[in-house]
Parts: sequence; C-alpha cells; structure tokens
Amino acid sequence: MQITIDLPPDLEKDLIRQAAQSNVPLQTLILQTLRQMTQTPPASTAQWSEVILSYVGNPDFPTFESYRDELVAPCEVELF
Repeated sequence: MQITIDLPPDLEKDLIRQAAQSNVPLQTLILQTLRQMTQTPPASTAQWSEVILSYVGNPDFPTFESYRDELVAPCEVELF
C-alpha cells in the first residue's frame, strides 16, 4: 500500500535529522514509528512495569496500614 501525506516543514526536517542520526532510511524510521504507535496500548490501559510488579520491599519496614491509627482526621469545613 502506498500513502501520500503532506508534512509540515518542521516535522519533515525532524524526521530527516532523526533518520540520519539513527543511520536508517527515512521510510524505515517512519514505518518503525507507525508500528510502535499502533502496537503500544493506550496509557489508560498500560500495565505496571515488571520492576514495579516484582517489588518485594524490605520485610523489616512497617506496613503502611500500621500507621492508620496515628493519622489525623481531615478538618470538615462547614458549608452553611
């Protein structure tokens, strides 16, 4: 399939510069970018990274829940 698009001059210069820096043909850079954009899930459905999911923490550190009783209740503002 062949698609023709008109790029703004600034975007065209950026793409050409990035292709030259990456030492890849312009068409390859554009195809890689399109593939990356279409294969990446939207931010709202993205999962936590494996680093975060596999975090174990320090077993000697108290759990957050152990501090709940020490928390001060927020001030309730009277509206009327």
